[in-house]
Amino acid sequence: MAASGLLQRTATRLAALPRPARLWRLLSRAIGDVLPKGLYARSLIIIIAPVVLLQSVIAYTFMERHWQLVTRRLSAAVTADVAALIDIYESYPQDKDSETLTRIANDRLNLDVDILKGAKLPPAGPRPFFSILDEALSDEIRRQIRRPYWIDTVGRSSLIEIRVAIPDGVMRVTARRSMAYASNSHIFLLWMSGSSLVLLGVAILFLRNQIKPILRLAAVAESFGKGREIEFRPRGAREVRQAGHAFIEMKRRIERAMEQRTTMLNGVSHDLRTIITRFKLSLALVEQTPEVEDLQRDVDEMSRMLEAYLAFARGDSGEAAVPTDMRALLEDLRTDVERLGAHVDAVEMDHHPDVTSLHVTLRPDAMRRCLFNLAANAARYGDTVLITGRREHRAFLVSIDDDGPGIPADQREEVFKPFVRLDDARQDAGGSGLGLSIARDIARAHGGDVALHDSPLGGLRATVRIPA
Repeated sequence: MAASGLLQRTATRLAALPRPARLWRLLSRAIGDVLPKGLYARSLIIIIAPVVLLQSVIAYTFMERHWQLVTRRLSAAVTADVAALIDIYESYPQDKDSETLTRIANDRLNLDVDILKGAKLPPAGPRPFFSILDEALSDEIRRQIRRPYWIDTVGRSSLIEIRVAIPDGVMRVTARRSMAYASNSHIFLLWMSGSSLVLLGVAILFLRNQIKPILRLAAVAESFGKGREIEFRPRGAREVRQAGHAFIEMKRRIERAMEQRTTMLNGVSHDLRTIITRFKLSLALVEQTPEVEDLQRDVDEMSRMLEAYLAFARGDSGEAAVPTDMRALLEDLRTDVERLGAHVDAVEMDHHPDVTSLHVTLRPDAMRRCLFNLAANAARYGDTVLITGRREHRAFLVSIDDDGPGIPADQREEVFKPFVRLDDARQDAGGSGLGLSIARDIARAHGGDVALHDSPLGGLRATVRIPA
């Protein structure tokens, strides 16, 4: 329903645009879907596309203006020589054996001439699919000689054969291919393509060195968001180094603010614990009456709430992220939940076929607390708890199912807010209303999240997704 509503709104907005603007929007979106999304790939396209376009224009111009022009002029010269030989043969019949004509053609024109008396032209063969020489030579023969002819430009690679009908037979003229065809033009194309490939290789090498610092900065920023510490030194171009120094300064400010908050909270917790300890000592010295026992329970409740508040505000930022065996972590979680008196049905582990390791880099104590808060809620409101872990390519998922009453779908985001308490909502055992907030805060500090869904057991499923 949501997807159909989004498509309907998009179609309405596109219909409201002017027609050229709508076409441009659709065209740009189609191009954006086809183009790669990575900076390195897009940079390669920016470099390669102009070079390829320029080389194509140069090659087309060369083929159209130079290669074809030279080939046509050479073909015209050869055809003119053949036409002159025909005129000489018909104008001077006293050379009966054509010895003089053959000698002049061989010595002066580098042509081999034979007079085939009584012969006829061979049947026309198939023309080459793409031959500039065949086309140019045929055009020139039709224009200058204007007689039936037959040519062969592909039979012998180094020679071309021209046969022209004469009154008493056929004149066969054989010439070197280079006399009618610019055969060395491919050298220019090879040099142009080779030099372009070399320059593109150098450009790609330099581009990769320029992209590496950007990718490194992105990886460090992502690791910092997951609570991992990676050594980083800005490198690359001036703008990239400037962005790297800005990130380092931002990281220092965040760490300094967290350190100041932790120091302040430690002082506050020390003062409050001192006062609560005094209350406990005073109540221990007083005669134990029902009223004193009620005060004792209130003080204990206050102590638990204070610990929950401080844990939520302080977080677990001081712990280092290390590779952790998730199977062992979930087995420990199962033991802790069973101590609460709940029945843990099973701890199931699954992983993608291409993934073999079940180790994930995280802060183990913080993640153990996150999962314990969710599992304790499941044990508190359900009779059976199922813990499932699954390793994927880039994430690890932990699902905690129960058979309790669950939470309505429209209230599942509300229970993650600090101090929010719903009648049927899942909260931590201490009753402070911070259990789910602490769990989501820890998961997001690792770059993941916590989501609530319907459970196959009939209750609630809490899914923790952690980047792996």
